[in-house]
Amino acid sequence: MRDTAGVEREGLPPDRRLRQEILFARERVYRFGEPTPLEHLSLPGVEVWVKREDLSPIKAYKWRGACNRMAVLTTEEKAVGVVTASAGNHAQGVALAARALGIETRIYMPRSTPRVKQSAVRHHGADRVEIILTGDSYDEAVAAALDDAAASGATYIHAYDDVLVMAGQGTLADEVVLSGHGPFDVAYLQIGGGGMAAGVSEWLKTYWPDIEIVGVEGVGQASMKAALEAGTPVALDQVDIFCDGTAVRKAGSHPFEILRTTLSRIETVTNAEVSRAIRTLWEGLRCVSEPSGALGLAAVMKNREQLAGKRVLVVVSGANIDFLQIGLIAQSEGSSQSASRTLRVRIPERPGTMLELLDTCFEGVNIADFQYGKLHESEAWPAFTITAEDPAVLDALPEKLQSRGFEWEDLTGAIDIAFRAIPLRGDLLECAAFLRLDFYERPGALHDFLDKLVRGRANLCYFNYRQSGERIGRALIGLDFADEAKRREFLESVPEHGDGYRSCKEVDQATSERLVGR
Repeated sequence: MRDTAGVEREGLPPDRRLRQEILFARERVYRFGEPTPLEHLSLPGVEVWVKREDLSPIKAYKWRGACNRMAVLTTEEKAVGVVTASAGNHAQGVALAARALGIETRIYMPRSTPRVKQSAVRHHGADRVEIILTGDSYDEAVAAALDDAAASGATYIHAYDDVLVMAGQGTLADEVVLSGHGPFDVAYLQIGGGGMAAGVSEWLKTYWPDIEIVGVEGVGQASMKAALEAGTPVALDQVDIFCDGTAVRKAGSHPFEILRTTLSRIETVTNAEVSRAIRTLWEGLRCVSEPSGALGLAAVMKNREQLAGKRVLVVVSGANIDFLQIGLIAQSEGSSQSASRTLRVRIPERPGTMLELLDTCFEGVNIADFQYGKLHESEAWPAFTITAEDPAVLDALPEKLQSRGFEWEDLTGAIDIAFRAIPLRGDLLECAAFLRLDFYERPGALHDFLDKLVRGRANLCYFNYRQSGERIGRALIGLDFADEAKRREFLESVPEHGDGYRSCKEVDQATSERLVGR
């Protein structure tokens, strides 16, 4: 590696110093990893190119900055060791460099750090790395790491507020320039502390001065937006951690100095918009992005109409997502590519009215979620989450309901709906049976079961169904009968396998008793 010790650094303006360090970083980072691909994503009306940092050695871009910073440590600094703090991805980059360079390293991480990131740190760092879980936030981990550095003399490697770290991240922009797919009209760059956005924006602006740089933050973690409005980095009172990789309370001072000149504006996106972008990346590129990695694309999708005909760059900054979180995102309303709305509808508690509602007002729409438990002798309030590719279909539902005399209320985003808190009064039931129904997930299959086998024979007293994306829909259904004879006759007459459904079985007695509160 070429010696750069004698190169002038002090007194240079921040932008010139950063550009110089990016040039030097090009020599260092590829000792630790290979360049990542730039791929085209099909998005109607917009030409989107995706920088796949999720395919890097640590499945995130952070290896670049961490390795660049640690590669310049002196012999004396290496002997004393390194400490750092990270919510996950920076820690992996430090671990990768620690193992390659033989440096003893202590990494402080919040106790809530996903296990997938802890395991990855141990994998990359092997016996050179010690993980210390402390505090409930990134800030608390930073404080502990800084105390360690002060007491031990170890070098603290900052996750973003360091020019050499920023320069390392800037090498991904160099790969974009060299790809031959530019120039780009606009780049949407996610911001946590700002290190990646600073390094990438400075390099892109150097080659394509007219490129528009848009910073993207989550609505509950917009620390750079707050810094630009205040004229200096300021600490947020609270930080949303859905996008955990960008959950930073206070933007970095060094990134701020760069971004205040390179950014055209800041965009904020919701967690639902991020979830939708994650799904788009999976469907378009088979890329499983962590929430922070999809921030840029979420903003692009939000502004699709204004970007028509433009060439757009986004960065998938990482794929270090806990497996359980993937399931939660996939099941969230935000992940749907269709518009959705949750309505609670009042209907008389008498036989046939539920099917009447489905046959009329909800005919032809997709019911993604159906929740109901009997709570009153004379009225019922089932809740339906409806999805449609055309939002106008959802907008027309209230008028349909009103024209047929149904009272309704909008529960979109309600907490009890999200947590599937379905109350049921067992004391109102005469002779209930609860069924586990697995039906073929096609239009009309569930309706046909209720119409052909249930109508006129029992009253619905409970319904718990959520669309999962499988070929089989799974529902837990409660039916109330006038007496035990009618209940027994129904259960004996309904085959376990039938037209439109794969399986219909009564739940065991213990489950039934728990449902009715016995």
